[in-house]
Parts: sequence; structure tokens; C-alpha cells
Amino acid sequence: MANKRRMIEAIRETLREELARDDRVVVYGQDVGRNGGVFRATEGLIDEYPNRVYDAPVAEAGIVGLGVGLAAYGFVPVPEIEFSGFMHQAFHQLQQHVARLRSRTRGELHCPMTIRAPYGGGIRALEHHSESFEAGYAHTPGLKVAIPSTPADAKGLLAASVRDPDPVIFLEPTRLYRATSAPVPEGDYVVPLGEAEVVREGDDVTVVSWGASRQLALSVAADADASVEVVDPRTIAPLDTETILDSVRKTGRCVVVHEAPRTAGMAAEITARINDRALLYLEAPVQRVTGYDVPYPLFARERAYAPDEDRIRAGIERALAF
Repeated sequence: MANKRRMIEAIRETLREELARDDRVVVYGQDVGRNGGVFRATEGLIDEYPNRVYDAPVAEAGIVGLGVGLAAYGFVPVPEIEFSGFMHQAFHQLQQHVARLRSRTRGELHCPMTIRAPYGGGIRALEHHSESFEAGYAHTPGLKVAIPSTPADAKGLLAASVRDPDPVIFLEPTRLYRATSAPVPEGDYVVPLGEAEVVREGDDVTVVSWGASRQLALSVAADADASVEVVDPRTIAPLDTETILDSVRKTGRCVVVHEAPRTAGMAAEITARINDRALLYLEAPVQRVTGYDVPYPLFARERAYAPDEDRIRAGIERALAF
């Protein structure tokens, strides 16, 4: 059975279920307790689990660093960073400790930590509140990176992340928190990390996209004159390369869409993998529809920065016209 949920509700429901399933799980972060989180993802959880849901100081390095110690002592920490743009304050913890605990101890210790953070634009937020830095985390060996695009995937991927023995950066598209309601399976539901989804079948061109951009890609695909296949990686580390390659071998064309800056973004990595293993199937160069190589602008220029339907449509047209 499935009931309709918004993404924020699916996340809250999953956190509640994981707290009930495993008494090692602890949820904490700035304002996640009494205030229920900046977007209310943890609302009410402190009343049900007062000893395992708690507020933390405004100290991102401390929030993440604490999780390393908790994990080493057998807990399953699920901290929230209020906005992903502030996770840079803890990047030394992520790169030097979180991602390396397993290799540093030669497998003796693990770091089963899921770090949740709202990411991406679309809500007219202030500076440092809209960045998309997923490629930076994917570039860090030892970290997994999951990005849900639907309420159901939010539940399934978050459950998989909390249960994973390794650290996961769980990036939640802010503009999708309350955008729509969609069916979410009841009870225990897990979407395995590293498995992409072909969300729309097509024959002429493949569009690879994730997070909020996936919804735009599907909208364009529905109105396109061509037959457009849409693939959502769901996790970009590990990246399900085979599903992407199978789609490109079928269609012969590919467009990769993401909100992050263009240079060294995940679109470049996906393009490289296609060139490595499916070059002779291509009928046109892989097109990239991305953000620009500038700091994320303030809200007056936000719409000019992020890929929209017109830019995605133009990318598809370039691929088809080559």
C-alpha cells in the first residue's frame, strides 16, 4: 500500500521509523529538536525520542565531528546541517575523518553516518543557502552521495543510507520539500544505493538528471517532438554507470542536466564515462545543461542561473540536430 506524502513528510516518517527500528540511531543538529528543523523535517521527533533527538550548537565541524565519535562507539548518527552551503565549515571532518575511518582502521571501525542537508535553489534564499556541491562530495573517496527526486525515493534512499555501514551525504532538494504529494510505500521500504531508475522510456535521446532538475526534464520530455528517455541516477556516488550506458547505447544521444556549476560537475564525469565505454554508439556529442561557473546568485538573478525547461529543451534540440 502507498499513501500520498510530500517529500518533507516522507523524510520525517522515515526518520521516525528508523529511530523505532534501531535504538542506536541518534538524530541531532541545529534546531532539529524543539523547533523541528529549519524545514520541519524533524518536527515532533524529540517528544517521541527525547534521549536520541537533540539540538546541537551552531558549529558544523562539531556536529559532523561528534558523529565520528558516535559511530566509533557503535551509534548510528543522523545529523542535519541546516543548509548544505554551511557543510563547508565541516569539510575537513568529512574529508579527513568521516570518509577515512574505515580505511584508516583497516576495516576495524566503520562510520555509518548519514548527513542530511537541504540543497539547491528555487526558494529565493540568502547567500550560502542554495549551492549544489554534490560533485565535491562524490570526489571524496569513502563518501556516498544520495539525492532523492520524489517522496518515495526520499523514504527509500534515506532508509538505505541510515542502514549503510559507510557514510552517506544525503542531499534534499529544497524546492521539492513541499512541491507535490506523491505515493509513498507504507512500512519498510528501501531503495538500494547505487541503482539508477529509468523514469521515462524513450528511443531518440537520453536525459540524465537528478533532484529538482528531474522534474523539469520530465516536463520537457512529455512535450517534446522526439522520444525522450529520462534516467535518474538517484545516487551519484556510487554512480550506476551501466544503466546510463544502456540507455545511451539505445538512443545514441545524451543530455545531462544539473544545477551545479559546469566545470568539473557530475555532467563532465558522466560524459567521460559515456565516451570511455559507449563512444561508438553516439550520434552527437553529449550535451551539458548546467549552472554557471559563478557563485550562486541572490534571488533576483536565481532564475537566470539554474537550468529551466527552455535550456533543457535547447540541449535536447542540439543533440537531435547534430
